[in-house]
Amino acid sequence: MASSPGSQLRGSRFLITGAKGFIGAWIVKNLVERGDRPVIFDVDTEAHRLRALLTIDQLGRVEFVRGDVTSYDDLDRGVADHGITHLIHLAALQVPACAADPLLGARINVLGTLNVFEIARRRRDLVKRIVYASSAAVFGPEEFYGAGTVREGAPLHPGTHYGVFKQCNEGNARVYHASHGISSVGLRAWAVYGVGRDQGITSGPTKAIKAAVVGRPYTIRFTGQIDLQYVDDCARTFLRCAEEDLSGARAYTLRGAVVRIDRFIQTLEQVCPPARGLIRAEGQHLPIAPDLDDSALVRDLGSVPRTPLDQGIRQTVEIFERLQRDGQLDTKDLDT
Repeated sequence: MASSPGSQLRGSRFLITGAKGFIGAWIVKNLVERGDRPVIFDVDTEAHRLRALLTIDQLGRVEFVRGDVTSYDDLDRGVADHGITHLIHLAALQVPACAADPLLGARINVLGTLNVFEIARRRRDLVKRIVYASSAAVFGPEEFYGAGTVREGAPLHPGTHYGVFKQCNEGNARVYHASHGISSVGLRAWAVYGVGRDQGITSGPTKAIKAAVVGRPYTIRFTGQIDLQYVDDCARTFLRCAEEDLSGARAYTLRGAVVRIDRFIQTLEQVCPPARGLIRAEGQHLPIAPDLDDSALVRDLGSVPRTPLDQGIRQTVEIFERLQRDGQLDTKDLDT
């Protein structure tokens, strides 16, 4: 997205749940760089991912609101007190955490999302837009769909609690539109990579880039084909969807570079020669179809950001190298 005057000047105010997470931190980065003062809603104010991306002055433009997304009152207070017009909802537990504790996963991933929609219904005088994180995990494995690209409208066959929760959120979004006229956009990301991605099974490629920068061996714990999506593209797409006039309950699939893991490793070695011989992959293919059609998103937005894989890796390497020079590169995630 091209730089523009802050949306504060147009009377818009963004609240991001899960903004201290990976994609959320990049959304905040984009908002601050264009002059906005985004509101972060989270259970605490510790923000190591934001500190890796923002200067101290930029962090001063971010407002932190302490609250739990599973608490309607907490979230409602954050929206009302700050005059929020745009809700970007990212707070969620990822696949391993949902598998380990499905009840907690449902409370955060489903109840938390219902709170967002219910507040938008009751505060329709304030809230104009909802964009929430769905996931490519709503799709089943490649063999369910046959060869070639999985087209828009293909059946959803989630194979994890996490994927089922995301499908449930898409269904509830349709009900809120049909029953109450609340429009929303759910974005189905696949394997998003970049600085700040340090959790979840598909964090492997980002950890591999970090390992290459510090000269450590690293094993990605899956093989096969995946869709690697650069985080800044994803963040800018969230903002585009929040600011476009998109009516209805829409669910869009994102698309980046659909490649095999061995091709990713080759590209990493070309961009960052010290990676040669350090990075390998083992394990099963991930049980989500990797080749997904994003034609509906392109049709409705006109264009979408799509950074080539080598450029996304190079930008990630450069930020990791800067953090390493500054003594701020955290490598604890390489041990998990």
